[in-house]
Amino acid sequence: MANLETTYMGITLKNPIIISSSGLTSTAAGIKKIEEQGAAAVVLKSLFEEQINYDAGEVLKKDLSGSPEADDYVRGYIKSNSLDSYLQLISDTKKSVKIPVFASINCVSAADWTDFAKKIEKAGADGIELNINFVPNNPDLPAAEIEKQYLEVFEKVKAAVKIPVAVKISAGFTNVLYIINQLKNRGAAGVVLFNRLYEPDIDLNTMSITATNVFSSSGDLRQSLRWIGIASSKIDKIELSASTGIHDGESAFKMILAGAKTVQICSVLYKSGLKEISNILTELEKWMEKYNYKKLDEFRGKMNYKSISNPLAYERSQFMKYFSSRS
Repeated sequence: MANLETTYMGITLKNPIIISSSGLTSTAAGIKKIEEQGAAAVVLKSLFEEQINYDAGEVLKKDLSGSPEADDYVRGYIKSNSLDSYLQLISDTKKSVKIPVFASINCVSAADWTDFAKKIEKAGADGIELNINFVPNNPDLPAAEIEKQYLEVFEKVKAAVKIPVAVKISAGFTNVLYIINQLKNRGAAGVVLFNRLYEPDIDLNTMSITATNVFSSSGDLRQSLRWIGIASSKIDKIELSASTGIHDGESAFKMILAGAKTVQICSVLYKSGLKEISNILTELEKWMEKYNYKKLDEFRGKMNYKSISNPLAYERSQFMKYFSSRS
């Protein structure tokens, strides 16, 4: 029988399947069902400071007192209540399951990053996944300044807690490898590639901004595959977790071949149910059996940038070569 054991954030997992931050991981009861299907770990639904502030704003719209003191009280109460609920989720989940439980936080103010992280550690989380995303809407702000903000957030959180901290990044950086390397140098326990961000659309009937489909498709695998394949060969001593587009055992197998330590799944579970966790594990074992692999380390990175005869296959120029060679 195949040995699927691996690590994430330096913590041993029974297999590489992690359920990523979503509504599926928002209750202890739901996470218990996830564990029963064979998942090795979960990332709790993100604690979004932006959502907390929005909720407070909606409440304040209904408050006609106009008192600054009352407004501050409402904001403070909603933030405290949201954080307390999240901390209770951590505590309840840790009591309900044996698999590692990682918290996920997304903040917009520097002070709250460290405050949330300290309380999350105290509540018993096994690690923290920072879901950082700054939308660059200032044309005068250099790209290097955006990168600096990401790194400063990580440094502050890392200094505030003793539990391992990973970062989930987007693919929008000018140099993805630079960010991964800088995070590694600052002590990141892992990097997740990539964050699936909110993407806007326009509803022509209502002339309003709406969200596009929030679920990934199997075709979305390609971008993560490319950068896992390149990063795993260029940057040592950092655990890479692949996210987005992993819908079956075959795609999980590909990601590990490219160099991933773990894979994070979500959309396929919304589409087809929690049973897909055990299905993916079964498929992964079958692929390993087909190629006579007994454990993940025997083939992890076997198809990354430095391990294949034509590493340029991972580079963007191949797109042009592909079409220029077809009639």
